[in-house]
Amino acid sequence: MDASLQHLLAIVYGLPFVWIGIQHFLDPEWFEPIVPSILGNPTFWVYASGFFEIALGMGVITPWFRREATLGIAAMLVVLYWANLNMWINDIPIGGTRLSAKGHVVRGVIQMALIAAALWIGEWYPFGKDNS
Repeated sequence: MDASLQHLLAIVYGLPFVWIGIQHFLDPEWFEPIVPSILGNPTFWVYASGFFEIALGMGVITPWFRREATLGIAAMLVVLYWANLNMWINDIPIGGTRLSAKGHVVRGVIQMALIAAALWIGEWYPFGKDNS
C-alpha cells in the first residue's frame, strides 16, 4: 500500500480511539455501568481503558509506534469486549439506551472489524504483508 495512503488511514482509524479515550475522562459515569462488577471500582477501569485508548490511538497515528500500537489495539478490543458482553448478558443500558440483541450482534461484528482493521493497518500477517 502507498505509504501516504496508509498514514491517512491510520490517522482516520486512530483519532476515534483518542476521542473516545478522552470521553472516558470527561464523562466516566457514562461508561461505568458496563464495567463487570467482579472487577470492582468501575471508575478506575474506565480511566484505565481511556488511558489505553488514547495512548494506543496516538500510537497508531504516529508512524514510529504504529505497528506495536495496532497489535495493542487489537488486544485491547478483545479484552474490552468483556464489558460489551456484560452489557448484553445483563441488559445494561449505556447512555440511557438499551441495545436489542441485533444491536449487540452488530456491535460485536464492528468490534471484529476494528480488530481486523488494526491488524491490517499494522501489517500483521495474515492481514498485512508477511513479516516473518
